[in-house]
Amino acid sequence: MKDFHMRTVIRALITLVFAMVAASASWAQGSYQIQPGDALQVEVLEDPTLNRTILVLPDGSINFPLVGSLRAAGQSTNGLSSSLSSALSSNFNTPPTVFISVASLAPPPLQGALVPTGPTIDVFIMGEVNAPGKHIATEGTTILQILAQAGGLTNFAARKRIELRRPDTKTGVMNRYTYNYKGSGGGIQGNTLLKPGDVVVVPARRLFE
Repeated sequence: MKDFHMRTVIRALITLVFAMVAASASWAQGSYQIQPGDALQVEVLEDPTLNRTILVLPDGSINFPLVGSLRAAGQSTNGLSSSLSSALSSNFNTPPTVFISVASLAPPPLQGALVPTGPTIDVFIMGEVNAPGKHIATEGTTILQILAQAGGLTNFAARKRIELRRPDTKTGVMNRYTYNYKGSGGGIQGNTLLKPGDVVVVPARRLFE
């Protein structure tokens, strides 16, 4: 009988310890201030198709479907969950239930890392990538590499209709070239070298695309 009571007490203590650890982890997540470079796991209870891991951009913002840009840096995960729920509310009958956790922290700067000394170019990326905006790339960077630098494509990306827009330096006309990320069909290839001022546009896929 004593052994039975002892086992019951031990089980209760183990359960209590696990509950305390979980509560501590939840508090730590809720009180942590989000930083640029952090990866966040977002879950929307009412619409699982919106669940994804997103990157906090260098300017401290995130890009989320149906919302666009939203300030994230400096907020707690609980605060950002509330902000995102409010921003999404116009798309639901009631404000959705949003859970945000830190999937991974921004990597610390490498001590003694080599800084590229070669020429660089400015490339701009718009649309369904995880880190849109202006990107600095070394000369010789390809369109496939710049998409990787931008954090890759989102689940909403039209992978067959990516565009490279390149201004003609003589006429100013914006030339458009199609790139199929899946690697089939016509258009330019993934090893196409980028030039200064290139704009890469990743459109959202259509309903049955």
